[in-house]
Amino acid sequence: MSMLTELTKSRVYLAGICSLIVTVGVARFSYSLLLPIMQDSAGLTETGGGWLATTNYMGYMVGVILAASLHNLNHKYSLHRVYLLLSIITSAAMVMTTDMITWAVLRFIAGICASGGMIIASGLILKWLVNNNHRAELGIHFSGAGLSIIATSLLVEVMLTMSASWQQQWLALAIMAAIFAIPAWLWMPHPSANAQAGGTAKDNPPGKTFTSMMMLAYFCAGYGYVVSSTFIVDIVEGTEGLQGQGGFAFILVGLAATPAALVWDRIARNVGYLKALIGAYTLQAVGIILPAINDTLPVVIVSALLFGGTFIACVSLVLTMAGKFYPSNPAKFMGTMTLAFGAAQIIAPVCTGYLADAFGNYNYGLYLSAGVMVMGVIFLLRLLSIERVISTEIDSLKSRVFS
Repeated sequence: MSMLTELTKSRVYLAGICSLIVTVGVARFSYSLLLPIMQDSAGLTETGGGWLATTNYMGYMVGVILAASLHNLNHKYSLHRVYLLLSIITSAAMVMTTDMITWAVLRFIAGICASGGMIIASGLILKWLVNNNHRAELGIHFSGAGLSIIATSLLVEVMLTMSASWQQQWLALAIMAAIFAIPAWLWMPHPSANAQAGGTAKDNPPGKTFTSMMMLAYFCAGYGYVVSSTFIVDIVEGTEGLQGQGGFAFILVGLAATPAALVWDRIARNVGYLKALIGAYTLQAVGIILPAINDTLPVVIVSALLFGGTFIACVSLVLTMAGKFYPSNPAKFMGTMTLAFGAAQIIAPVCTGYLADAFGNYNYGLYLSAGVMVMGVIFLLRLLSIERVISTEIDSLKSRVFS
């Protein structure tokens, strides 16, 4: 492989990582960090925080639908650039008011940016990899999700040491997003760059039963993911003896998430995607429920590492499967799956917020979230049994044909 090809590949990956930092890190994860700060200084309640998270995920769903409904790659490429700009603008605009309705509108638009930016960037990069004869895996790209958590967490921690207000925090995040948007804008592969080497790959779509069961399983992953990712900082900050450790816990999530997709890519190569997903779901369920069982700092650390090491793997593995099913148009399967993932993200924050208000802590919300993840494991086990039956039937057919 030539040095020029390697340089181009590195730029493509860097564009994807920076895109995730802007559209997922700032437009999405930063709210989790600023939630306890806004509750202390801006009068935001637990229920209000849950509703703002829900409006963010309603936008997330709209972003999925827009990304899946657009078939013109040039339009998707242009829309990705719009999402980069809107991620910056909606973050900066949070400082203009304390009105819940205005905040909800801004979080809604940010949600569109988060899901739309993630799906479009992932689709453009995966298609570029396939058509330029590279391994069709998104592990390196999705390391950007972990890095986005680290970058936003460190910025918030630095601003806290400077006694920055919640308004100054949002402005600082908007500035950071503007900086990372530059390589994402310049180096995201244009659709014309996708037609260089590989020709048109043949699609291998899964059956309706497989798709339906996978959607149910991915719904469960969305529920488990959103509860911990939205409330983990607030959970830690509200635990006796752990005040001031919320940002540290979120950084741990990011540190575990950064290499996670690469590690789970390798696991999937060895054991298969479904078995890898079963492992990730199981470990994530353990990570979710640990703080409800024991809220000491060592247990919280283990919980953060387990959650960070698995949630992005669930996303990366499923979206990589999209490239294997639909190499000609990965966004088709990505959009279908992300609709299920997003639907859970609308329901979960409100349920968790109400449970927290009713019982005075997040424990029951965590129990429910872990239970939903266990349901996801059951769906994946069912998919694995379907896959084995199909494989057995194919082997039997081959033996009859060639005997």
